Amino acid sequence: MSTTTNARQRAERAPRLRRPRSMVPLAVQSAIWLGAAGVLGLWWSDTTSVVGAGAWLTDAGRITGLLAGYACAVLVALMARVPLLDHSIGTDRLARWHALGGRYTISLILAHVLLIIWGYTLTSGSGVVSQTSTLVFHYPDMLKATAAFLLFVLTAAVSARAARRRMRYETWHYLHFATYLAVFLAFSHQLSNGADFVGHLPAQVAWYTLYLGVAALVGWYRFLVPVRRSLRHRLRVADVRHEAPGVVSVHLTGEHLEELGARPGQFFRWRFLAPGLWWTANPYSLSAPPLPHLLRITVKAAGAHSAALAGLRPGTRVWAEGPYGAFTSARTRSRKVLLLAGGVGITPLRALFETLPGEVTLVYRARRAEDLALRTELDAIAAARGAVVHYVVGESASRHSPLTARALGALVPDLAAHEVYLCGPPGMTDTAKGALRDAGVPRRHIHHESFEF
Repeated sequence: MSTTTNARQRAERAPRLRRPRSMVPLAVQSAIWLGAAGVLGLWWSDTTSVVGAGAWLTDAGRITGLLAGYACAVLVALMARVPLLDHSIGTDRLARWHALGGRYTISLILAHVLLIIWGYTLTSGSGVVSQTSTLVFHYPDMLKATAAFLLFVLTAAVSARAARRRMRYETWHYLHFATYLAVFLAFSHQLSNGADFVGHLPAQVAWYTLYLGVAALVGWYRFLVPVRRSLRHRLRVADVRHEAPGVVSVHLTGEHLEELGARPGQFFRWRFLAPGLWWTANPYSLSAPPLPHLLRITVKAAGAHSAALAGLRPGTRVWAEGPYGAFTSARTRSRKVLLLAGGVGITPLRALFETLPGEVTLVYRARRAEDLALRTELDAIAAARGAVVHYVVGESASRHSPLTARALGALVPDLAAHEVYLCGPPGMTDTAKGALRDAGVPRRHIHHESFEF
C-alpha cells in the first residue's frame, strides 16, 4: 500500500469537528442554472416554428442574446459583495466564478452579434455591411447597444491575464467599471428589439425585476453600506510600525468596531484619505484579532499604494469596506490545523494562529531571516498556547525545497490528518497545494484565498 494511501486513510480516521458544510455555494449555482433554464424557456414559449437558414441563425442569435443579458446580471450580482455570499463562498471563489462567467458572457455577446447580423442578412438578401448599418442606425436603442458592445470588448481585453500583468491594480479596477456602463447601455435594446420582450408584459416585468434587483444589491452593499459604516465607525490611523524590510503594520482606531463583526482571517478594502491614496481602495487582511477599538493590518511594499502606507500620519481618516472573505475558523473541521505562510501571507495566518482552536502548527516560509515579519509575536503566541512554529528560510530554488510532500511531512507529523490554511505568493501557493495533495491532504481540507486581480 502506498504512502499516499496510508496518509489518506489516517486523514479519514482523524477526529473532526462536527460543523455542517454550507449549502450556499450549491444553492447559488443551482439558482444560476435554473435561471438560465428559465431564459431558454422564454425563447421556447415564444417560438412557434423556425424555417430556413436565416431564421435558424436569427433564433440562435436570440438565444445567445437572452443568455448574455441574463449572464450580465449574474456577473454583477456575484461582485455585489453580498455578505451571505462572500462569507459562505469566499471572495476569491466568487471572483473565479465571475472570471469564468465573464469569458462565457463575452463569447455569448460575440455570437449574438455575429448570428443576428448573419441571420438578418440572409433573410433580407442584403449585404453584410448594409445590414449592419441598418441595424445600428435604424433600430431603436442600437447606437447605445453598439457602444455597450465596444465597452464589453474593451473590458475583456483588459481582463486578459497578459494585460492585467502589465497594469496597476488601481488602473485595472477603474477600467473594470466600464462593465456597469456597458450593462446599462445594453439593457434598453433588449426590451425594444428583443422578439421575446416586445408586446410581452410578463417577460418585461421579469427582466426589469432581475436588473433592478441586482442594481439594488450593488447600490446597497457596494456604496451605501460602506459610506454608512465609515461615518459610524470613524476609523483613523493610530500608528505605523516597521516590521521587516518593506513591511509595516498600520494600527487603526475607531468607534463601535465590534459592530463590524470582523473575524480573524478576513480582510477589508481600505481607502486612506491622504494625498495620492484617497482615490482607490485596496484589500489588506487583518494581521491581529480585531478589538472593540483597534484593528491592524500588515502590508508589504509591492506597489505604489502599498509602499505609500509607510508614510501615513496618525490621525489620517480611513474608509473601510468589509469585512470580506471566508478564510476563517468556520472552515475548520479538524482538531489538527496547519497554517502554511509565505512572505507577507503571514498576515491573516497570524490572526488565525492566535485564535484557532485545537492543535495548531505554523510553517512560515521566507527568503531571508530578516523578512520574517511579526516573528516576536508568533513566538509569543506559540509559547502561550503550546503550539509549534517552523521558520523555513532560503531561496525558493534551493535543492532542498520545503514545499514537497516529504519535506512538509517531516515538519508536520500526520500531515494528511490536518486542515490546512495556505496564504502566500501565487507561485508558492501553487507549489504548496501540489505538495499537500501528494501528501494525502484532501482537496476540501486545503483552504486558500487569493487577492490576485
